[in-house]
Amino acid sequence: MKFALFTSILSRIALWTAGTGLVLMTVIIAAQVFSRYLLNSSIIWSEPAAVMIMGWFIFLGAAVGIKEGYHLSFDILLYVIPERFKLWLYTLSDAVVTIFGIGMVYYGWLLAAKTAGNKLPSLGISGAFDFAPIVGGGFLIALFSIERIARRLAGLPTARFGEESIED
Repeated sequence: MKFALFTSILSRIALWTAGTGLVLMTVIIAAQVFSRYLLNSSIIWSEPAAVMIMGWFIFLGAAVGIKEGYHLSFDILLYVIPERFKLWLYTLSDAVVTIFGIGMVYYGWLLAAKTAGNKLPSLGISGAFDFAPIVGGGFLIALFSIERIARRLAGLPTARFGEESIED
């Protein structure tokens, strides 16, 4: 239960961070448009900063979607098989998503390591920061998928797309 509480808090933080990032990106882009077209002077760091923030809110939002059961699925087979087989297919789906999340962490880390020595000219930070959202999002995707598998193995319900949240 403590793990479920921890992941619920982590999910809520990720959701709020993603929402804040979306608002922040919108403000940066609006400031860039205002500056470019009304003041005739561009903000040089606005585009790379907005793209980096967008990476964060996309991957954090995707991880929260996994936690809440909103990830993509192909459900046609689920309409014709018995309930006990559905649980196995749900678990198989979550296992595949876990492997995908681990792959995101591994390959995102490799990309970050290869670009760590590069400096993003307009932001003045390491190129590794471009790949940090892949690593962070992949970690959360794997963690939330593992939690879903553990809940199911313990006989607890897990949320599915279109259902009310039952995991809090």
